[in-house]
Amino acid sequence: MQWRDEGVVIGVRKHGESSVILELMTREHGRHLGLVHGGRSKRQQPVLQPGNIVDATWSARLDEHLGTFRIEGMTLRAGEFMASPMALFGLATLAHLLRQLPERDPHRDLYESLTGLLANLTDPDLAPPLFVMFELSILAEFGFGLDLSACAATGQRHDLVYVSPKSGSAVSADAGAPFRDRLLRLPRFLVGQSRDNRPAPDDLRDGFALTGYFLQRHVFEPLGASAPAERQRFVALATVETGDAA
Repeated sequence: MQWRDEGVVIGVRKHGESSVILELMTREHGRHLGLVHGGRSKRQQPVLQPGNIVDATWSARLDEHLGTFRIEGMTLRAGEFMASPMALFGLATLAHLLRQLPERDPHRDLYESLTGLLANLTDPDLAPPLFVMFELSILAEFGFGLDLSACAATGQRHDLVYVSPKSGSAVSADAGAPFRDRLLRLPRFLVGQSRDNRPAPDDLRDGFALTGYFLQRHVFEPLGASAPAERQRFVALATVETGDAA
């Protein structure tokens, strides 16, 4: 058995004296593990860093075996990420979310969302809204995609400001007014109403609160788990007020 694919490094753990078990999120083969002989060498270590994009060739005698990877670097951003606390917390959160997916299950659309986010993970303007959209993509892959296109009560497609915590559907301002204390806020950047390059901090907080609620309900709680502490730290840095960042 053998295949070749592009993948994002999401984890590495030592194996023996010189090898590692590499965890990739690949374009065509999903989250996939494999052994890298000599993965702790000076040549390989800079390549096998979380967030790097690599060209991977996997081979094994049988499909169900762990198998081995041969790795070549493609886009190496680990050094750039190391200089950004926001990016490091973001990477840890991404890895945690991706590990909730079944191994070896392809998620092509999610992979495109992931690489787009990684390309902007150190950008304080672009990374936060892209991260919210990535978490929406994760929810969709689990079968719990939110319907933010129209009001669940009236069908109208304008003035959408809430989300029902029960159905995950958008709700308009008028329809939701009597129940606003029980509804989640829908940030403007998710419905195309914000023209700012960077959404307002309150909008970003609403976005992370929205995805965080449904991730906890549909992904973490069924596993008896909770969101990683790194996510809270990422959100704190991603939603800092302009001028307050160190």
